Amino acid sequence: MRLEEHIDDIYDEMVTIRRDFHQHPELGDEEHRTHRKICLYLTAWGIQHTTIADTGVLGIIQGAKPGKTVGIRGDIDALPLVEANEVSYKSLTHGKMHACGHDAHTTILLATAKILNESRDTWSGQVKLFFQPAEETDGGALRMIQEGCMENPKVDYVLGLHVMPHHECGIIELKYDQMNAASDRIFIQIKGKSGHGAYPHTAVDAIVVSGQVLSALQTVVSRSTAPTNGLVVTVGTIHGGSKYNNIADEVSMEGTLRSLDEGTRAMAKDKIKKIVTSVAESFGATAEVWFEEGYAVLVNDNRVVEMIRGIAESTLGKERVVMKAEPSMGVDDFSYFLREAPGSYYHLGCGNEAKGINAALHNCSFDLDEEAMKTGVLIHLKNTLALLNGALDHA
Repeated sequence: MRLEEHIDDIYDEMVTIRRDFHQHPELGDEEHRTHRKICLYLTAWGIQHTTIADTGVLGIIQGAKPGKTVGIRGDIDALPLVEANEVSYKSLTHGKMHACGHDAHTTILLATAKILNESRDTWSGQVKLFFQPAEETDGGALRMIQEGCMENPKVDYVLGLHVMPHHECGIIELKYDQMNAASDRIFIQIKGKSGHGAYPHTAVDAIVVSGQVLSALQTVVSRSTAPTNGLVVTVGTIHGGSKYNNIADEVSMEGTLRSLDEGTRAMAKDKIKKIVTSVAESFGATAEVWFEEGYAVLVNDNRVVEMIRGIAESTLGKERVVMKAEPSMGVDDFSYFLREAPGSYYHLGCGNEAKGINAALHNCSFDLDEEAMKTGVLIHLKNTLALLNGALDHA
């Protein structure tokens, strides 16, 4: 049976699975029902699996003979949003919603696993299934890796996809090299000296200092790195003061740093610290700066990208394959898998203007054209089989 026919045969089941996940969204590290359902499907299909990273699932399918090992990731967590869509499969949990398509990612990986398992006598090697928790929160990918998902057997290649509503259903979008940025959370604490608003000369105004700090921080991007180098510094919150006629003695700020390489990342952190502390000192205040490390830069392996491009163009037609020109300054912890093994992350178009399916990711009106899941499964299958068959052995 051709792969397309096999996918068509299980499509109704895929829709049922996806809608069930959609109705029962769970936030990062709370994916207990989702975990149970994934395990039930894998057990029913005879696929070996175990729990990993608390609420994640690691599955493995053995081929007919020993060979290469390919890992495929599907993230499983939802977002803290109230769904606005009035559909039969609307979220049943108020304040939680699959607004980033992880319900589809999980379904696509399950369907891919089902077909690979049913055809395991026809291919050699192993396929590992990474049903990953907490992509939207604290990074389940890194915990899965720390618990050994990439070893025994060692993973040779990794694959992942993400639905993308700004592309029409079934479009494949690829990117060479960096695809997503690294992230760091910025914490700034400015301390001055309180006083009465009528006597500013007796105090050190932390709010005034914070304004100067905010202005100076803009130079990290505009004057400390090349205009062609991707870098973002955003201060998202600022808190200070207690009364309209008091001079504030303390201001706290939080922000985000996004970068596309480790050198720029380190430079920006150093500059932020120096700017904040020196500006505060020049006004007679003191300041502390610290960072909470987020996700790493997501860097695709260009050989794998080129392989997927060829497969997608020959399968779907060149007009259905888009090459992304610039990286996103958004983040994804699939980056950690790519630090362990070569592979590629790619986008799957899931929008449909004719059906009114065009809301952005992380939007309370987000939905997807479920037909896109067929393309996702098909390309996952063809990519996986190509890698297992040594498509890049001499690349």
